[in-house]
Amino acid sequence: MVIRDLYQGTNSFVPSRLSACVKCTKMTPRLQPLLMSKPARYSARSVIQDGERTFFVTSKTLEGKALLQSDRMATLFIDVLRLYVAQRRFVVNEFVVMRDHVHLIITVDHQMSIEKAVQLIKGNFSYRAGKEFGLRGTIWQRGFSEVRILDRTAFLKYKSYIEENPVKAGLVESAEDYPYCSLYLRKRKAAKAGGRG
Repeated sequence: MVIRDLYQGTNSFVPSRLSACVKCTKMTPRLQPLLMSKPARYSARSVIQDGERTFFVTSKTLEGKALLQSDRMATLFIDVLRLYVAQRRFVVNEFVVMRDHVHLIITVDHQMSIEKAVQLIKGNFSYRAGKEFGLRGTIWQRGFSEVRILDRTAFLKYKSYIEENPVKAGLVESAEDYPYCSLYLRKRKAAKAGGRG
């Protein structure tokens, strides 16, 4: 997982949210249950610009349950990320697995939408958690949030946010000591490479 120097000379395309409004049909007088809002997504092939797009993504566990707090669950999530990176489905620039949510900086190309990438990650994780650990029921809250990263400044801001998340949560004193994040794994990999010399 290498941090690349992104966004030099990229053109951004931000469609108007007004054009994505859902047409109202008929208002019903009864109350509807409160659900998480679903932001308009722009994954239609005609809207996706050519080239790579990078996003800061957050996904939460159902009802904020601490389903990712065990070593085996956090390690499984990282293994799912590694699988898709090895298959070159997308690039995971940064990540952190917290007790009840995950943060990612993920880059997708013109063949992959961010929605599909997150669906692959969450779906494969849920399937494997059920198969390997006998976990039944829903793991993830429906949907996810994403912010398009358009320049290096934004990339570094979200990278810092991801790295400091375990420290702010009181899980470790130093971001480098949290074993379920990209910073820790990079540090470990560098130490192994340095030990060979």
